[in-house]
Amino acid sequence: MKLLIGSDIHGDRQATERLISAYHHHHCDYLICLGDLLNHGPRNKIPKHYDPQAVAELLNEYCDELLVVRGNCDSEVDQMLCKFPMLSDYQQLLTAQRRIFLTHGHIYRPNNLPLLKSGDLFVSGHTHIPVANCGDDGIYRLNPGSVAIARDDWPESYALLDEQRMQVCHLIEHQLLIECVFADKHKKTVKARTDN
Repeated sequence: MKLLIGSDIHGDRQATERLISAYHHHHCDYLICLGDLLNHGPRNKIPKHYDPQAVAELLNEYCDELLVVRGNCDSEVDQMLCKFPMLSDYQQLLTAQRRIFLTHGHIYRPNNLPLLKSGDLFVSGHTHIPVANCGDDGIYRLNPGSVAIARDDWPESYALLDEQRMQVCHLIEHQLLIECVFADKHKKTVKARTDN
């Protein structure tokens, strides 16, 4: 299964169109949105292509392929425009290899993790800064950055996730920005046996 993950659209119609284009470009199975879909929020400038209603309409076309969590700028009023559920603070996926915890990042965050074990994956947005790594605790962390309002000299970006790796890619050029390959926890080290 291949997932495309985007975050922090903030009502930007063009960013949404580019995210959907990337979804098709990579032939993904599902699109995950990590919140802050329709509103720009009081700390952000209004995006150039700000059109929250158009963003909702574009995403509604993919409602059977979407998994969405609530961001700190999302509200019950936004749900009225969206055909897909978007008000859960987190979602969890289970694969044969790991638990994947999806959240926006304003409640649970890399320094305030939910209960996860080594090998699990914590996926969040909110900071607008991409990350793909494994912490000292053995928990993988993924942040796709932002598709609309990038920060800290990063370009607008999204993430790809499959069983082998997580990648963060440039929103327009689709070039790889960050990659982290999952360790094979089933691979065993075999010691040579010496008999006397």
